[in-house]
Amino acid sequence: MLVCNLSRREPCADLGENSARPVRHFPCDLARPERIAAAAGEVLAALAAEAPAGRVLLVNNGGVGGFGSFPAPSAGRQLEIVDVNVRAVVDLTARLLPCLRRRGGAIINVASVVAYLPTPFCATYGASKAFLLNWSHALGEELRGSGVRVLALSPGTTRTGFFEGTGATRPEAIAVQGMAPDDVVAGALRALAAGRASFVPGIGNRLAAAAAAWLPRSAAARLARGAMERRVPPPS
Repeated sequence: MLVCNLSRREPCADLGENSARPVRHFPCDLARPERIAAAAGEVLAALAAEAPAGRVLLVNNGGVGGFGSFPAPSAGRQLEIVDVNVRAVVDLTARLLPCLRRRGGAIINVASVVAYLPTPFCATYGASKAFLLNWSHALGEELRGSGVRVLALSPGTTRTGFFEGTGATRPEAIAVQGMAPDDVVAGALRALAAGRASFVPGIGNRLAAAAAAWLPRSAAARLARGAMERRVPPPS
């Protein structure tokens, strides 16, 4: 099994007994299109040389967020959210899809439970995840019968370092409330094996997503505001 990672920093993941070789890290700033092009070429070359046969799993897990009244924490951060959460996913998937079509496999796009409703105080982040949710469903339908499946994964709060640097108040306390990453991954793999098009891990998250689908957008936004206000710093 060949595992390739595209990110700014080397991953800390330990694949343990499931990996016969270490993770191959390809330094890549997902906010820079030229680095995505270069890193995608390096990954394809590594696949051809080291794992020339077998199915391919593409996990689009890179993402950044920002909390606060728009455009806080900065206009630059808002644009970075669009670049990393939307454009980079489309770009990288387009570059690797021909390989997946030839060899078969799957794509997991990591959206979020906030994709199901408007989210004041993280408006751009929530909208970027709504794009991923709808785009994944559409792409999956296009690829039906091609040997490539698409899963939209929409976790809620997860115990990672995501909230650091987002402008959220007490990010460490928020993360503690979330699901364990291993549980999210295990649920996603089960959903993929079952042929699901989307999956929301966690009963509470699934109930929130289902409730949001029945509410008018304006009501859903007001409901989300109450939850998100607790995560943003008070106005200065």
